[in-house]
Amino acid sequence: MVSHAYRQPDELPRGLRFLAGGGEATRLILARDWTQHPLGPPEGWPTELKTSLSLLLNSPESMILSWGREELFFFFNETYFPLLGPRLSWAMGSPFIEVWADGWAQAKPIIEDAFDGRSQRFNDLPWKLATDRGEQETWWTFSYSRVLDAEGDVCALFIFTNETTAKVRADTALRDLNASLEQQVAERTADRNLAWQISQELLVVVAPGGSFEAVNPLWTELLGWTESELVGHQFAEFVHPDDLARTREVFAGIFERPLKQAYEYRFLHKNGHHEWFAWTAAMEGDKVYASGRRTTHERLQAEQLVQAQKMEAVGQLTGGLAHAFNNLLAGISGSLELAEQRIRQGRVHEVDRYLMAAQGATKRAAALTHRLLAFSRRQTLAPRVIDVNELAGGMVELIQRTVGPAIAVESVGVAGLWSTRVDPPQLENALLNLCINARDAMPDGGKITIETANRWIDRDGARQHDMPEGQYVSLCVSDTGTGMTPDVIAKAFDPFFTTKPLGLGTGLGLSMIYGFAKQSGGQVRIYSEVGEGTNVCIYLPRHLGEAERDDTPPDLGPRPTGQAGETILIVDDEPMLRMLVTDVLDELGYTALEAGDGAGGLQVLQSGARVDLLITDVGLPGGMNGRQMADAARVTRPGLKVLFITGYAENALLNNGQLEPGMSVLTKPFALDTLAARIRELIAT
Repeated sequence: MVSHAYRQPDELPRGLRFLAGGGEATRLILARDWTQHPLGPPEGWPTELKTSLSLLLNSPESMILSWGREELFFFFNETYFPLLGPRLSWAMGSPFIEVWADGWAQAKPIIEDAFDGRSQRFNDLPWKLATDRGEQETWWTFSYSRVLDAEGDVCALFIFTNETTAKVRADTALRDLNASLEQQVAERTADRNLAWQISQELLVVVAPGGSFEAVNPLWTELLGWTESELVGHQFAEFVHPDDLARTREVFAGIFERPLKQAYEYRFLHKNGHHEWFAWTAAMEGDKVYASGRRTTHERLQAEQLVQAQKMEAVGQLTGGLAHAFNNLLAGISGSLELAEQRIRQGRVHEVDRYLMAAQGATKRAAALTHRLLAFSRRQTLAPRVIDVNELAGGMVELIQRTVGPAIAVESVGVAGLWSTRVDPPQLENALLNLCINARDAMPDGGKITIETANRWIDRDGARQHDMPEGQYVSLCVSDTGTGMTPDVIAKAFDPFFTTKPLGLGTGLGLSMIYGFAKQSGGQVRIYSEVGEGTNVCIYLPRHLGEAERDDTPPDLGPRPTGQAGETILIVDDEPMLRMLVTDVLDELGYTALEAGDGAGGLQVLQSGARVDLLITDVGLPGGMNGRQMADAARVTRPGLKVLFITGYAENALLNNGQLEPGMSVLTKPFALDTLAARIRELIAT
């Protein structure tokens, strides 16, 4: 585990911030006297070496860097420490041939091949080395990757490596043990051989470690696996992931008492699907003897029904999307076509109406995409620590105006409500949607109650609500309306499902709320009875901290312009978007540079060109995404300002929901005025 020491860049001098995050490995680098070393002091090391070391020191994988084809100076991260044995105290920065002198003869041809472009991956390769226990036969799994300098020449090797000695020895011992046990089983079960061969139930002997020791021939008939494909493997490898935790728990109890009441779980068939089997088992000596039978036809029918329902939902989703987007595309294309005709006819004064129609359809398409991203849990969120009581209380007036005077709105906020970390506008939108649904369920009037509470979800509640156990803040909306049937509740979160009359609902409201809650680490649950009203609760994880305040006033001024010489680099693989952004920047007085992928962008950033702001998509082709490019650029440009533009929240963008200082995110599609304001804000800070 990386220690706190040297974790943050501001804990190091500016010239050494590329060493941040390396823990004890960084300490070893700083502790060495580099004045007499061929590389010289770290502040003057080549950019490629600094960038490579930054990646190495922050990698959770065991990793080394060999710098210079002739010198092969040896660097390593903290995860690699246990593999060095007696070399640890002096190895950092020393030549590879000195660090691994006892293995150089074997390593030399592999390294030379890697420098010449013939990199390989080696699994469990035997190697005789000096260790803390003296010279021993060891085994290693590793691979080599070349590092290129600015001219494209090989300047170093990245080596991912792990010692697998313990695994190889354990595998060998296990194989020997299995061979011995198989012999013993064969000798002691000769009289059971006939029953073993003709049984109509799956029979298995499980060794103390949980591996298959013997199986009967029916396994091949029912599940496709031969005995040789099962024996020696862990039974857990073949259990359905959703059943694994409970299955381990049940089989652990066999050490205390036989499993007499059949236990069902899903077992992997060789063709890739899972089948249900019911098992009984008992201990004999130190082994488990178990028998399993395939469960009933009703179970299979139930699974087929669930699968059919899933496919129906997918069909409903794609059909609804096609219908909605075809309508919007027809409006956009038709408006642009008529605008073009009016321009050719000289009727320019009529063009505005068609452009406004096209813009309106575009905004509706963006809103639909936003709802779909929320449903799929891929929307870009900007979470903050908030007080839900304050948020809900501030919405009451808007909700009352929205639902009308025939419906009373009451807000009941519990005292001492915990904080939660969530995107405030998304939660406001979810609350408003729930209240609108409640209004529609009370055509003759009624009452809406908005309630908050602190909730502890225990193990049973977590299983019932399909959410992790723990502490949550709940925001619930209840009404006195018509209520829902169980069939409607079961489909309420499906995309495009609606009970409203044709044309009065998209069927995406609840699915969007569900996706937003799940993406925020929470859950949504519906409680309803026909004629008794409905209660919908959003559960959000508790955050241990004070609520944040957003006192930034809205920017209502003119579109801000650039200062003389200010330069912005745009990196996006969509040429049309680069063209539009570049045109906007030209109008605002900025100098614009362009790149179509991460490698091209990084090349500009590692040159001497002036770059005041990087605007980049997150998902980029070529193996380097926008976040990786920005992080690499900040090694040599630590103050670089970055604006990420994205259509959804790629995992590479956020670290636990946080962006580093000087970074911001803008969701596609965006208004050009918003882009201009965000650019000026970032450059000015």
